Amino acid sequence: MNLPTHLQNLPAYVSGESVEALAARLGRRAESIIKLDANENNYGVTPAVRRALANLDYTYRYPDTEQRDLRAALEKYTGVPVEYLLAGNGSDELLSLLSQVILEPGDSILLCPPTFAMYPFYARLRNCNVINVPRKEDLSVDVDQVIATAQAKSLKVIYIDSPGNPASLSLSPTELDRLLELPSLIVLDEAYIEFANVPSRIIDIPKNENLIVLRTFSKWAGLAGFRVGYGAFPKWLVEVLWQAKSPYNVTTPAMVAGIAALDDLDTLEANIKRIITDRIQLAAELLKLPGLTIFPSETNFLLVRVEPEFGKSASDVCEALKEKGVLIRTFESMNCVRITIGTTSENQTLLQALGEL
Repeated sequence: MNLPTHLQNLPAYVSGESVEALAARLGRRAESIIKLDANENNYGVTPAVRRALANLDYTYRYPDTEQRDLRAALEKYTGVPVEYLLAGNGSDELLSLLSQVILEPGDSILLCPPTFAMYPFYARLRNCNVINVPRKEDLSVDVDQVIATAQAKSLKVIYIDSPGNPASLSLSPTELDRLLELPSLIVLDEAYIEFANVPSRIIDIPKNENLIVLRTFSKWAGLAGFRVGYGAFPKWLVEVLWQAKSPYNVTTPAMVAGIAALDDLDTLEANIKRIITDRIQLAAELLKLPGLTIFPSETNFLLVRVEPEFGKSASDVCEALKEKGVLIRTFESMNCVRITIGTTSENQTLLQALGEL
C-alpha cells in the first residue's frame, strides 16, 4: 500500500544529538555536557516539585481526565476561568489537536518565519497550504504584510509565536489587536511569555472568539521532561477539543509537578530574574568577540548571527562547540546560532569554549 502523496516527503523534526550520545562519543560523563540547544530551564524543578513527586503514591491509577486540580491552579495563575482552559502533553499536543479539529485538506494557514517548525508540520499532516510572510530584517513580525495577505487569501489560521522562536521578540498589544480584527483564527504561542517585556494576552480569551493562547511549563518552570502545556480557547472551540483529546493525555506526575510549580512562584520568579540577568551579561560578553551580532531577546535564549569576520560559519561553530561538550542550535539559512541561557557557570563554560575557537 502507498502513503497519501502529501505524506511521502514529510520532513521530520530534528532534535539533534542527545546528551547521552554525545557523552558516549566523547568518552565523557553525561553530567559534563553543557546543554544549551533546547531552551530548557537548566535550574531544573523547584524543591516544592521534588517534594510533591516524592509524596506521589497513586501512579497505579489513571490520571484525572478532566485535569481538575491542574486547571484550578492555572485559573488562579492566569486569571482565566477554568472552563476556557485545557492542558496537553506539551503544547505540541494542543497544536496537533487544533489541526485535527480546525483544519481540512486544502485550507490555508499563515506563518511568519523564522518560527517554530511544528506549526507547518501539523498543517502538512492535514494536507493544508502553508503561506509564509517572512519577518522583517530585525525579525519583528511584518504585521502590515500579514494583514494584506490575509485580506487577499482565505486563511483559516494565523500562527504567531510571541516572543518568537528563534526570533525572540514580542508583538505589541496594538499589533495583536490589528490581527484580531481579521476573520482568521489567531493562535498566539506564548511559550516564552514569562521572560517577555509585554503582558500575556491569555486574559483576553473570554472576549475574543478568534484568539487562542498557548503556554508551557517547559521554559520557565523547568518541567520540559514532564511534557505539560496548556492553552486558553474560546468556548465554541474548547468543547470540541475536550471531545477530540485522548482521555488521559496528561500524566499524573506531570499534573502534580505543574500544580507544585504554580505553588512555588517565588522560587520560579527568582530563577527567571537570574536567567534574564545572565542573558544580558552573556550578550555583553558575546559582543566582545569580533564577528558576532546579537539580536534583542525577550526569551531565555540568544539568537546570534555569525558574521564572515568570525572566520567560521554558524554550522562550524555549532560543530566545534559540540566537540568541546557544549550543545547549541544552528539555523543554517540565517547563519545564526541559538544559545539557551544556562546556569551562570554553564554560560562561562560556553564563553571559554567560544574564545578557544
